Amino acid sequence: MSQKKEWFESEKFWENYGPVMFDEQRWSEAGAVSERVVRLAGLKKGAKILDAGCGPGRISVELAILGMDVTGVDLIQSELSAAKESAEAEGIELKLVQADLRNFKSNEKFDCAINLYTSFGYCDTEEEDTQILKSIFDSLKEGGTFILENLSREVEIKYFTEGEWFERAGKTVLTEFEVVGAWEGLRSKWILIDNKTGVRIEHEFVQRLYSAAELKKTLLKIGFKSADIFGDFDKNPYDQNMQTMVIVAKK
Repeated sequence: MSQKKEWFESEKFWENYGPVMFDEQRWSEAGAVSERVVRLAGLKKGAKILDAGCGPGRISVELAILGMDVTGVDLIQSELSAAKESAEAEGIELKLVQADLRNFKSNEKFDCAINLYTSFGYCDTEEEDTQILKSIFDSLKEGGTFILENLSREVEIKYFTEGEWFERAGKTVLTEFEVVGAWEGLRSKWILIDNKTGVRIEHEFVQRLYSAAELKKTLLKIGFKSADIFGDFDKNPYDQNMQTMVIVAKK
């Protein structure tokens, strides 16, 4: 039986929303984030890194510039094509693979795997989310590091807003947010209005919310030997002052 197609598998969605999600600010942050990833994982030049859900290559390219051997995996071909263009523009090499992380398998084993910028928690079931983590675990060498950066339940509660609007990528963007269940998920509605044509499109999706403790427990159950939780990429505590959730797990 074929697997149900999820919204994030739609090329059209990423064509419309990709430029809004990955704006100039996000690209400008990529270098600093990549340096912190290398530091967190204790990587040396030539280390093999799996960017699980690489999107347009924002982090993959910067890691390759730092001398890492990077493989980017994503479902969406247009995102991989954008990553290839960015790599060529920088004169660096990326290995790019179109695959579903729920069933991704690699003969090559990696020193480090990353899943950043809240790219986790969108599958239809918790089991599918867990399968992504298992696939990443299986892709790592013994002693390898997995870095997961995501908006946890605690972070979403701290920074929750019912909506906002802003201008980005030639569009007026309106967002509406609603809690699902007992903070089990966050329903997000994004409305884009083209500032030139007035054309309006909208999309609604739900992100499943996990607490940091829940994700740590899952990672340890999968087989990771340790899973340390931080409030940012600089290893500050995951406490009332956290900015995001960064988990550094060791296989």
